[in-house]
Amino acid sequence: MTSYSLDFRKSHLNIACDRGLKGRARERLIAIYGDIERYIQKDPFFLISYTPVTVDRQAPNVVRDMANAAAQAGVGPMAAVAGAVAESVGTYLLENGARDVVVENGGDIFLKLQKERTIGIHAGCARLSNRLALRVRPDETPLGVCTSSATVGPSINLGEADAVTVVAKSTALADAAATAIGNRVKGRTGLQKALSFGRNIPHVRGVVIIKGKELALWGRLPELVGREFALKR
Repeated sequence: MTSYSLDFRKSHLNIACDRGLKGRARERLIAIYGDIERYIQKDPFFLISYTPVTVDRQAPNVVRDMANAAAQAGVGPMAAVAGAVAESVGTYLLENGARDVVVENGGDIFLKLQKERTIGIHAGCARLSNRLALRVRPDETPLGVCTSSATVGPSINLGEADAVTVVAKSTALADAAATAIGNRVKGRTGLQKALSFGRNIPHVRGVVIIKGKELALWGRLPELVGREFALKR
């Protein structure tokens, strides 16, 4: 695997790929931004809405992916942008001959694997931060693993969770769902309410929530491993 980083506009991508293809990855990243920016010029509400937005049938693929993911999760389309970008770049690399690809974009990850890999979960100052990981098998990919946090990073999250990690086939959906679920982690019953909400988002495979000393799990997650835990499906 060749590893490299790409920076463009507000995206910082970390990529590992068995074919390298850095030039192709950058080419695709620039094209994606062009598609999104041109659509925002046409429909500025797409950028600022906190609720789902209907887009034109002729809209670029990445715009439609964001809108569809947001509609399923009940959030604005920009809640899916990091995951959609990671997935679009990763898919493009696969189309150009890669077989083993990991694209990480601000904590949102697209994976298509030829061998098992472990994805750590960072949750700020929470006790379980960097102590848990998802062990992803090749047969579970392509897969999106996305994390939203109310205490880490610049993204808007209206809840109280240190980390909400969502697993789904669509990385755009995993990103949007992580935001939507994280927004509901509030108060003493927040974890249960958030898991109940996440359970009802179509095509979400599993959810991990970390809030302080608390851990909540649901769904068909990859094997969860860590310093203190060895939890299997």
